[in-house]
Amino acid sequence: MADIAPIIETLENRWMRAWASGDARTLKALTSRKFRMVVGTKPSVLLDCKSWLDGASSSFLCHSYRFGDIYARDLGGVTVFATQLDMEASIDGHEWSGRMWVTDLWRKSRVRRNWQMIERVISRPESDKQVAAAIRALQLWQRPAKRQALASSTSTHHSPSLRSATDIPSAS
Repeated sequence: MADIAPIIETLENRWMRAWASGDARTLKALTSRKFRMVVGTKPSVLLDCKSWLDGASSSFLCHSYRFGDIYARDLGGVTVFATQLDMEASIDGHEWSGRMWVTDLWRKSRVRRNWQMIERVISRPESDKQVAAAIRALQLWQRPAKRQALASSTSTHHSPSLRSATDIPSAS
């Protein structure tokens, strides 16, 4: 099976270039009719395909972008793409730029068998390195003793203890 990463990365760049250049035709061709965009604002916001395509050509404009480290995974009928995204954009003339995290789902269309984006989740990442370290410390595959303890606790039907938010080191 061919590596999916270069294929999806190429499609991502085509999609973003179409948005940045105002190429509505290419953007529409690469976007599924069932597309949804979830924007991780407070409160979060959802855009359907028609709203997204209309906004992308009129008021939600991408001026430039750059991908960071790329993650792609083929899950059979769907491929996941995730990356850090440095983007200069505006919404109704108000700047909405900076570093964001994007997770996209791509699927081949049923009729033409073309790849189309079906979902985009975009949010601003956590910049506190201590939070990332605390979350990384939860990765059981990184800690064999913890993994073994979890295996033995689940075999005796005890649930492992959960870490509370107060266990996360504060930024000081």
